[in-house]
Amino acid sequence: MINIIVFIPIIAALLIGVVGSGKKISLLASGANLILGVFIFFELIKTGGKEIIYESSFLILETPNLALSFGVDGMSGILILLTLVVTFCAVQVSPEKGPDGKEKLFHISSMLISAGALGAFGATDMFFMFAFHELALIPTFLMIAIYGHGRDKVAIAWKITIYLGLGSLVLLGGLIALYSNLQGSGNPTFNIAELTDLAQSHPISESLQKWIFLSVFLGFGILVSLFPFHSWAAPAYAAAPTPTAMLHAGVLKKFGLYGIIRIAMPMLPEGFAAWQGLILVLLLGNILYVGFVTIAQSQLDKMLGNSSVMHMGYAFLGIACVNEIGTSGAVFMMFAHGVSIALLFALCGSLRERLNTLSLNRIGGLAGKVPFLAVTFGFAAFASIGLPGFANFASEVTILFGAFKDAQQISSLQITAILAIWGVVISAVYMLRAYRGIFQGESDRSLTLVRKDSLPKSPIVILIIILMVTGFFPNIILSLLHFKP
Repeated sequence: MINIIVFIPIIAALLIGVVGSGKKISLLASGANLILGVFIFFELIKTGGKEIIYESSFLILETPNLALSFGVDGMSGILILLTLVVTFCAVQVSPEKGPDGKEKLFHISSMLISAGALGAFGATDMFFMFAFHELALIPTFLMIAIYGHGRDKVAIAWKITIYLGLGSLVLLGGLIALYSNLQGSGNPTFNIAELTDLAQSHPISESLQKWIFLSVFLGFGILVSLFPFHSWAAPAYAAAPTPTAMLHAGVLKKFGLYGIIRIAMPMLPEGFAAWQGLILVLLLGNILYVGFVTIAQSQLDKMLGNSSVMHMGYAFLGIACVNEIGTSGAVFMMFAHGVSIALLFALCGSLRERLNTLSLNRIGGLAGKVPFLAVTFGFAAFASIGLPGFANFASEVTILFGAFKDAQQISSLQITAILAIWGVVISAVYMLRAYRGIFQGESDRSLTLVRKDSLPKSPIVILIIILMVTGFFPNIILSLLHFKP
């Protein structure tokens, strides 16, 4: 079942290349995939998410044991569902035709980004988990360089590619070192579950773990835009076409966090403990430093890009708790943030299309002219801030519960959590200021609505409903997550 979900967008990309009809095929493929994903999600709810279900494997090499294998448990199922929802909504807000008649490449690239994310989250083999993520890098470059916004879109496309490429190289070095040091006994394998068992039964020495973990963590961290390796993210999301920003910020960036939880934490626990203090410092850089940078932005797209970077700090805080509550909160945050940032970029794209500008100094007084946008942007802003009733609030509270789970005495983790709470205030400042300026303030008199809005309402409503349902009933997500401290 998971292999079908992974290969449907690849088949769709091939069909688009042959017969065209990019948006129709993409919509059909993403819709069918979403139906399959919802079915799998309900199956996970029945089983509790503890065991891997729908396993499939195709042997590539016997020695080492390299197989194109897929399966889904609670964590991967949540992220696969996130990918399918965001892909379906991103396809709906995609234009019918790209510039200069290049709509084929546009929709092919979107499908390949989706396939890369699905493969990375669904793979149970470490080699293919890495390989599927890399599959998404080239189409990301093409989407920004060809279909992006602004004069510097090609330079920005190269910047994100270089950053993510370097992150992948650092990660690859760490994964090779990890694999090499886990093959002291037994048959060589890339299977993640078998490697985890091997790491726990025959642990790598503490001194080696320390340096292998650093390489793996920094590689994954660069892919997540961990401070101070975050400067690629905001310009890239501002320059990217709306569907690409939705897919990358909402889905693909979560791969780094997923990899840390799936590989680095269980296989290199001593290495994690050695660098926990550094992780706490860096995540505060995401929340506080990038938060203040976000306040200073005068362009809505760059504000949202920096906001996305900022909120990754909370996910890192959940991971740094090293307990089931905190880690579950981190995965919940990945899901909640993915939905909310996709929603915000969809609305931002609609504003760009109607106004030809996203300058917060020029836009104003739009509530009466675009009431649907005003209401839905308000919902999205409240979700991003972490208002009760939205998934973002539930995930942040879960992370804080994880941070204070063993608060017999104040530790560096609790101090970090207390400082991180100020990020909620920072989020409220930039989000509410932007909302007031865009929809309630006075606009530049020379600014007019230049064209009719083509934003479909259904994907916006779907994303808001998901945020509210999982906000009011967080156990839908949390009941599927099971981690050993």
